[in-house]
Amino acid sequence: MSDAATRRRARGGGGAARRAARSAVSFDTAKYIERNIPNFEVLTEEVLEIIETNAETLLEEIGVNFVNNPAACARWKEAGADVQGERVHIPRGLARKLCATAPSSFTQHARNPERNVVIGGKGLVCAPVYGPPFVRDMAGGRRYATMEDFRKFVKLGYMSKWLHHSGGTVCEPTDVAVNKRHLDMLHAHMTLSDKPFMGSVTEPSRAQDSVEMCEILFGRDFVQQNTVMTSLINVNSPMTFDDVMMGALEVYARNNQACIVSPFIVGGAMAPVSVVGTLTQVLAEVLAGIAYSQLIRPGAPVIFGTFVTSIDMGSGAPTFGTPEASQILYGAGQLARRMGLPYRSGGGLCGSKLPDAQAAYETTHTLNAALLGGVNFMLHACGWLEGGLVSSFEKFVMDADQLGTLHKIAAGVVADENAQAMDAIREVGPGGHYLGCAHTQANFQDAFWKTQLFDYKPFETWDEEGARDTMTLAAERVERMLRDYQQPAIDPGANEALAGYVANKKASMPDSFT
Repeated sequence: MSDAATRRRARGGGGAARRAARSAVSFDTAKYIERNIPNFEVLTEEVLEIIETNAETLLEEIGVNFVNNPAACARWKEAGADVQGERVHIPRGLARKLCATAPSSFTQHARNPERNVVIGGKGLVCAPVYGPPFVRDMAGGRRYATMEDFRKFVKLGYMSKWLHHSGGTVCEPTDVAVNKRHLDMLHAHMTLSDKPFMGSVTEPSRAQDSVEMCEILFGRDFVQQNTVMTSLINVNSPMTFDDVMMGALEVYARNNQACIVSPFIVGGAMAPVSVVGTLTQVLAEVLAGIAYSQLIRPGAPVIFGTFVTSIDMGSGAPTFGTPEASQILYGAGQLARRMGLPYRSGGGLCGSKLPDAQAAYETTHTLNAALLGGVNFMLHACGWLEGGLVSSFEKFVMDADQLGTLHKIAAGVVADENAQAMDAIREVGPGGHYLGCAHTQANFQDAFWKTQLFDYKPFETWDEEGARDTMTLAAERVERMLRDYQQPAIDPGANEALAGYVANKKASMPDSFT
């Protein structure tokens, strides 16, 4: 795949100057975020030790369920756990000992090596929304997602500068049979983008299909020796690991591909209402899940996952962007770092039905918490709406634009001679202005982060241009990006082999919508 991997991208420049540069189609992708700022930590050493002690007690005394999976129970028994039916009681210290073989960071390879990402350490990789069965845009409103919608999201993700990852199920294409849609989704990620992507987890055989398609794209030996996929393995909180998710984890771990072991918790329904109680359950579930991955293959790459939201005690609906959810995000990050593991949480989470003020407030709270809380892999970074039921085209580009602010904040504050600006202060002196001074002229292009979406024009100009709100501007940007999309080059042999694999697989089984 060397031709596709080393494809050079055309860049604007030269004598056409700034006007042409502004109008040129750009496919630049910023490197994943590397923090130059400290993490925000809310839990004291004493509280962390309490949570860790209680999590070990939970695993030993209460145990966790591995349902419909006798092979998993047998593995646990051989490893030293007390197995009673489907309930696995893990002796104190055993899970943590098993987790010690998991890497503290790993590289996920893209078919274009320039798009490779390192997951762990001080890095933050942003990936789009995952899982909604519905989509929404201004033209069509709220509707069931189709494969064409899916392809549009992949294209938008490829063209979004601040988005580092193509993601997985950016929406659930309901017009394709359940047992076949993963093939079309993976094919779209592999051919319409050259960013890293996620594999299927809805059934173990579909995880195996994901591995086999990657072997076509990257080569079998490369896949076995390197990580080319990340996958989302949700825990059925509280404390239950089902055979479907664990079956997918077994496939990926066996093939050296990364799994996000992630409790899925609505506080007050699937975990206690308290922050410390929820963190105790989160840690216990992650310990058990990651330890099991290491029973399959010691050294298999994993990510400490946390998806926690609170609940409205009046309606029972999940709520997002709340202070308690941020506290859990911060605390789980501390626990992950103490284990030396990459950390997944956060995203553009909101409960709003539209990309409105509620969506913006709730999304911003979680995005900022993810940056400050040390998240290494942020799923749902853009496009999430209506509690995860909807992938929104307008919110996708709104969120993707705002991810640029995270890059700027993460870079920290520079204090070199240029940043000190003493020459500028001397030049301007009391009562002057800095607009024309040499320092401003030398730095104005890069001094401030620039949005590609928001309107900062004077009122009169804004009014004359139609008084467009942000959602309208976002809809226009979606249309423009899709119109300007250019497919990244791919090795013709790999492209043909992937298409053949998908066609043969789909032809080998009847459609199933269950």
